[in-house]
Amino acid sequence: MNRRRPPRSASAEELLTTLQQLTSRARRQVELHQARVELAEVLQREMLPATLPARPGLQTAARYTPARSGLDIGGDWYDGFVLPDGALAFAIGDVQGHDVEAAAFMGQVRIAMRAIAATATDPGEVVGRTNDLLVSAGSGLFATCTFIRLDPESRELHSARAGHVAAVWATADGRSGVTSDEGGLPLGIQAGEEYPVTRRRLTAPGAFVLVTDGVVEGPSFPVDRGLGAVTRLVRARVGADAGELADTVLRAAEQTGHQDDAAVLVVRHGTAPGRS
Repeated sequence: MNRRRPPRSASAEELLTTLQQLTSRARRQVELHQARVELAEVLQREMLPATLPARPGLQTAARYTPARSGLDIGGDWYDGFVLPDGALAFAIGDVQGHDVEAAAFMGQVRIAMRAIAATATDPGEVVGRTNDLLVSAGSGLFATCTFIRLDPESRELHSARAGHVAAVWATADGRSGVTSDEGGLPLGIQAGEEYPVTRRRLTAPGAFVLVTDGVVEGPSFPVDRGLGAVTRLVRARVGADAGELADTVLRAAEQTGHQDDAAVLVVRHGTAPGRS
């Protein structure tokens, strides 16, 4: 009488009830995930600019493709706008993570940079003040970024880099390369960081191309190899329309096997005004 009875096998009805509960729970999780995806997509669409500024002799274009994992949306961004003195500002960056929080932080970076650039003419100051503002917000996220200021008349280009991947350039006379600008830490890590400014002049027709690391780096694809591949593409297609060149560069991301967002921003420049 004292021997333990073996556990009773679950009935078919009980198994069906358990299955229904698990299915209902899984459906709620899928619906929640889908809602977050849709929210992130809306944030991304609203925060990326619909158009970029251009001038006679200057073509601009940008492209973006989402990540292949996570929410399929993330913090890569690009921007372009006209400054109060008539100069053109362009930025590209990559926020840590692939979720709604990354997309929202991307919006904060972009808005802060636009506001600061309206009063500060030095790209290093723009990036530095943006960094201090993000550190003070204490979100715990960080972002890499390159910010450039281009005078459409003199073709002087001033840039500052916050932990971001190098840019690529090529000219119609066959020259090309990867920039080696000195930079600072990514945005949002340490207050008071200084960001050196690199100055160059776009004297010959060509292209200046900014990318995020999803274009040039993958799980088994080193960034140096990716930058070399993009440099060859830009040199070969330097005479193409800015949009065509951006499409060509973005397709290079397929070689990397990347699982990250990928963004490209192209400034295609002809002969500077006043030059024959």
